[in-house]
Amino acid sequence: MPADDLTTDPVALLRSVGLRVTSPRVAVLNAVAARPHSDADDVAAAVRADVGSVSTQAVYDVLRACVGAGLLRRIEPAGSPALYETRIGDNHHHLVCRRCSTVVDVDCVVGASPCLDPSESRGFIVEEAEVVFWGVCPDCATQDGSAAPVPAISAH
Repeated sequence: MPADDLTTDPVALLRSVGLRVTSPRVAVLNAVAARPHSDADDVAAAVRADVGSVSTQAVYDVLRACVGAGLLRRIEPAGSPALYETRIGDNHHHLVCRRCSTVVDVDCVVGASPCLDPSESRGFIVEEAEVVFWGVCPDCATQDGSAAPVPAISAH
C-alpha cells in the first residue's frame, strides 16, 4: 500500500495499527483531519453529523484508542480542553491566541527532535519537547487595533 494511503485513508490507517474498522472510528479520524485542534465535543458533533447517533463516551473511547495507537495527537494548552490533531510523527509546536483560542501548528524552531534539551535530564530519556507559544492572532490584533502585527518566527 502506498504511504499516501496511510495518510489519507482512515480505513488503511486503522488497519495499519491493528484497530478494527468501525464507522465511529472512521468518522472520528475524518473529523479530526478536517478540523485539526478540535476538542472532543466538536469531534462528537462532526461524527454525529456524519454517522448519526453516537454517544459522547464512544467518541472519547475512539479518541483514546487512536491516540494510544499513534494515529492522533492529543495536546492540552493551559486553560483549554484537550485538543486532537492528525499531525503526528514530528515534534511540531503550537501557537495559541489568548483572545480567541485559535491554535495553529508551527514547525520546530531550532534543531532536530527533541527541540529542547533540559538542563538536567535526571535520568530521563527525552523523546519529545512540547512548546506552546502564546500571543494574539492576526485577526484579533486587527480587530482591536491594539497590537502590531507579530513578526514571523524564524528558525535559528
